[in-house]
Amino acid sequence: MAIGVQVMFDAHDPGRLAVFWAEALGYIEQPPPPGSATWQDFGRHIELPEERWNDYAGLVDPDGVGPRLFFQRVPEGKSAKNRVHLDLNVGATVSDPEQRRSVVRRRLRAARGGRAGRLVRGDG
Repeated sequence: MAIGVQVMFDAHDPGRLAVFWAEALGYIEQPPPPGSATWQDFGRHIELPEERWNDYAGLVDPDGVGPRLFFQRVPEGKSAKNRVHLDLNVGATVSDPEQRRSVVRRRLRAARGGRAGRLVRGDG
């Protein structure tokens, strides 16, 4: 039996980063625990101060195939290059991979509010 994994990201703004990656991957916000309609309701239930509601964010693959992504607030700034990153394979299964990359690039720039990472030609 395989062991499930999640990919964790340190962030200054977990919610904003989660919105970007949800758009990039087609993931959804992890549903709140049973008995809570929203994560804010859950935060109130466990008496989490409102200023800490954006300390964490979780995303899941709606099809249940990909790993869970978890974003956590950290106080320190980024001091070096990321040792782990996600490569998006956006053109592998389409007839016009360059057009697909262009569409994805525009969508991610809009989601990020700025420059999306480099999308390069490769195997996909």
